[in-house]
Amino acid sequence: MTPASALVAAVVALVAAGCGGGGDDGRLEVFAASSLTEAFTTLDGPRYTFAGSDALATQIREGAGADVFAAASEKAPRALFEEGVVTEPREFATNRLVIVVPRANEAAVRGLADLRRGGVKVVLGDRGVPVGDYAREVLATAHAEDVLDNVVSFEDDVKGVVAKVALGEADAGFVYATDAKVAAGDVRVVELPPAVLPQVRYLVAVVADSERREDAERFVDRLLSDEGRRTLRNAGFGTP
Repeated sequence: MTPASALVAAVVALVAAGCGGGGDDGRLEVFAASSLTEAFTTLDGPRYTFAGSDALATQIREGAGADVFAAASEKAPRALFEEGVVTEPREFATNRLVIVVPRANEAAVRGLADLRRGGVKVVLGDRGVPVGDYAREVLATAHAEDVLDNVVSFEDDVKGVVAKVALGEADAGFVYATDAKVAAGDVRVVELPPAVLPQVRYLVAVVADSERREDAERFVDRLLSDEGRRTLRNAGFGTP
């Protein structure tokens, strides 16, 4: 199996493992942004469901059996808080947006401006998916919205973006620095200019009607503890 194939297989396995929240064995159910996969799975105890933050918010709103919601942006948890679905969200991590290209980099992408060239294939997170919204923010700030004309695929989460680039199905994609770190054997990082970088903030909240409220609050405290901060930093996240 090639490194890229192994990456895709790992993504599929993680998605499959995370599609069944709401178990009846009493374990805490944590719904978390897919970019948190590597960090959170080192914090044993809960059952994790990883997906795009927007998709998880919809599931929680519709009554999925989640106890904790950890999102890759402020938007979804703030909206759920205003609806009374979750408790007040707390910031627990930060991240950084980067461009990734295949190791071969046949399109010779060395900066944001190169994504504007004709024939360069770009992949983004879908609209509403935090990594996609952050990418659109970058393009707007850089006055480079014409890059959207080169987009060949919109993905449901950041893992999908990484997989498309790793397999050579796109010449470049916008992802988080932490996901680029995980896929370092398959992709190269192209840094974005500091002036166009968005603030990438991760918020966590307890689901208001959780039957495991005390356990949920302990998990949030654990994230904010020295152990949680150390785990996040080891995975490449910043901590507030």
